[in-house]
Amino acid sequence: MSVAESNLPDGDSASIAASIRQIVDRQKAAHLAEGPPSVKRRKDWLDRSIGLLVDYQKEIVEALAADFGHRSHEQTLLTDVMGSIGPLKHAKAHLEQWMKPEKRKVQFPLGLFGAKARVEYQPLGVIGVISPWNFPVNLTMAPLAGIFAAGNRAVIKPSEFTPATSELMSRMFREAYDETEVAVVTGGPAVGEAFSRQPFDHLIFTGATSIAYHVMRAAAENLVPVTLELGGKSPVIISDKAPMDDAAAKVMAGKMMNAGQICLAPDYVLVPENKVEQFITQATSAVSKMYPTLKDNPDYTSVINQRHYDRITSYLDDAKTKGARIVEINPANEDFTQQPYNKIPPTLVINPTDDMKIMQEEIFGPLLPVKGYKKVDEAIDYINAHPRPLGLYHFSPDENEHKEVLTRTTAGGVTLNDVIMHVAQEDLPFGGVGPAGMGSYHGIDGFRTFSHAKSVYTQAKAKFIVEMMRPPYTEKTRKFLASQIKR
Repeated sequence: MSVAESNLPDGDSASIAASIRQIVDRQKAAHLAEGPPSVKRRKDWLDRSIGLLVDYQKEIVEALAADFGHRSHEQTLLTDVMGSIGPLKHAKAHLEQWMKPEKRKVQFPLGLFGAKARVEYQPLGVIGVISPWNFPVNLTMAPLAGIFAAGNRAVIKPSEFTPATSELMSRMFREAYDETEVAVVTGGPAVGEAFSRQPFDHLIFTGATSIAYHVMRAAAENLVPVTLELGGKSPVIISDKAPMDDAAAKVMAGKMMNAGQICLAPDYVLVPENKVEQFITQATSAVSKMYPTLKDNPDYTSVINQRHYDRITSYLDDAKTKGARIVEINPANEDFTQQPYNKIPPTLVINPTDDMKIMQEEIFGPLLPVKGYKKVDEAIDYINAHPRPLGLYHFSPDENEHKEVLTRTTAGGVTLNDVIMHVAQEDLPFGGVGPAGMGSYHGIDGFRTFSHAKSVYTQAKAKFIVEMMRPPYTEKTRKFLASQIKR
């Protein structure tokens, strides 16, 4: 079922909520009626999603290109199609191992007499998925890998900023799944608010920190546990010892993917003061090699819409007004004032100050502040003086310096000598910390996030073990207590 906000009376939040609630209730009833799904059923759910991605790859590319104005076709195949098939296949390959009960130790001396303990991973039931616009297919499908592996059903609310892709996903899932297995709910903010208030068994939200406050508050009405995948200002530290050409090329490749519209994109770079100019030179060279032209280059993605284009350009205007040095990287010297898309050339903002908007808000675009530092301690102190980021990147050939950065900073995840790549490792948990999010998923961590870890204890057969814990207490009881209550 697709709940379209435009088809509902303005402000009729009760009707919107009731329509979504019907879907949730039907899924919960099906979950209870069918019981925990078998390995075969879970693999079938995973296979159906893999099949959709393979069969609809052309339509996915076209829908995302339409939603963005222009989006690199190969990038969509890389991130939203191939990047979604990988997690689904990983879950399918490891599912049976993940589902096995985990044997745990029992307290001494119970184990000596046959007592046993284990953890069983039980499906939660119905999972709500609120996915964003920047990678709408991947950030729907990747959570589904863990959701299906754990034996759950899902209700999905994709972004209204990518309407063609959202409608395509709605059609895809209707084709492959019964509504009691997977349902898609489309619409704008009113639908999103009503969705967040539903009594899901778990809710995963990927998006802006500012919206996460509202989602978490709404979920709290039903004590729904949440996984929040947010963002923040992910820093890069380039060591004085790092090869600048390699570091700059990797930073710019990560920054320009999806035109910087990635939650893990490098948000600012900390470079030794005496190497700032070298970074500018190498960054310019790297961009020129990857994108000899930008305006009509099919490999370079545009900003999603006018609202975000205006937001990003306002950061540049603010930085200029406050005295920042601006370095636009425009290899072919193209005129971007006349264009059919919202493309922005990659732009470096040199030695910005903290009163600039570009240093206060997540950029989510192809702008990159570059700050000089004297010693690595100064770079670490700067990062620690700001909210904990989703990602952190450190370039250095020195393992001791890596250790220093890792132990003295806190981030959701870290990539060393590259950027973003930790998110592509399915056997690593992906998640934020503090304002960058809470909870994690991917691989076995996703399976566990969307499962209830149920403790199961089997009592020993020896009667005296139980009787010793009950009145009337005897000398034997007192001796046992004395043997346990000691340093």
